[in-house]
Amino acid sequence: MTEGPLKDLLVLDLSRALAGPIAAMMLGDLGARVIKIETPGRGDDSRSWGPPFVGPDRDQSSYFMSANRNKESIELDLKSEAGRHALRRLIARADVLIENFRPGAFDRLGFTATKLEELNPRLITLSITGFGHDGPEGTRAGYDQIAQGEAGLMALTGTTESGPTRIGVPIADVLAGVHGAAGVSAALAGRASTGRGSIVRTSLLAAAISAHTFHGTKWTVAGQVAQPSGNHHPQIAPYGSFRCSDGFIQIAVGSEAIWAKFAPIAELSASDPRFTNNVDRVAHRDELIAVIEASFAARTREAVLADLTAAGVPAGAIRTIDEVYEWEQTRSQGLLIDVEHALAGAVQLPGPSVRMESATGETLLRTAHQPPPVLGQHTQSVLEWLDAEENATEYELSRIGN
Repeated sequence: MTEGPLKDLLVLDLSRALAGPIAAMMLGDLGARVIKIETPGRGDDSRSWGPPFVGPDRDQSSYFMSANRNKESIELDLKSEAGRHALRRLIARADVLIENFRPGAFDRLGFTATKLEELNPRLITLSITGFGHDGPEGTRAGYDQIAQGEAGLMALTGTTESGPTRIGVPIADVLAGVHGAAGVSAALAGRASTGRGSIVRTSLLAAAISAHTFHGTKWTVAGQVAQPSGNHHPQIAPYGSFRCSDGFIQIAVGSEAIWAKFAPIAELSASDPRFTNNVDRVAHRDELIAVIEASFAARTREAVLADLTAAGVPAGAIRTIDEVYEWEQTRSQGLLIDVEHALAGAVQLPGPSVRMESATGETLLRTAHQPPPVLGQHTQSVLEWLDAEENATEYELSRIGN
């Protein structure tokens, strides 16, 4: 299999920006045929997000490219009857529909949950909103940074000196997309036994709160409000970034056994009464950080990392984005793919994060990827395919009837 386990599924992507497109792209990475439905002349909002732009006219957004590989693009005006009619025809043949309209907006276009079920009882709908589909603030528009702030992530990020800080990637959007794709996968499994579709719902708020992990239970169980701790773990020490003579490294001393290995490298005694166990080390964190950095101040990152690796202490460099994509480990994991864009030509994209193999090592996922589409690139071919499918169905029904 070189097309992926979802190769027989049709996904309609009516979403825009990031969370919904990421969910649709993940399904496309797994083999599904994904048709992205865009507003004529404008398309997905992220097509205009830049710079940087690429292509001969410098009008192709690299932002858009990050979440729209393995898709076809068609233009449909859903405010017109012709556009809505075309969408109804597509829905009748689809397996999954993804949308991130504000609550009620899709209904006003005539596509209520009841109507979708009438068109296709097997349809699975993934609906992603900013703050949930109901509740007192369910109608609010959702943008990642606003969700990061409202969901408490910014209050946990940065330092007391810096104040609340956004996470450097759109984490609420990304996690909402990942949770949405997981929900669709579960719904597909459920449909296999029931024969009926379902509605999967998630939001940027829910996704961001799901990332709280121990910070959440620190409040709900222990009644403590977590505070920002910068580049150091609030409950484990030493666990964070440390300065060397030529840059920073990161160290994770997650057990007493690792502490015993680490201490001599930092010119410390593992039995130092200030740092005997993790509770003591957390209590004396600032002092411990100062001692470690004093030890590393005259040593290079490479030298310190070599000692840590030899001792079996988890550690790593802090890489810039260009260093990440030039790193052989990144490339070995299939995290870079080559595609031929219709306007930009040969480009490299970040690749899918999931790999699937048989017991004999045979890949079970796509071996070739489609580039992000130009706006409306597949409108004619998709509508022609739809006509052919409907004609074939009518012929088959008439043959059975005779």
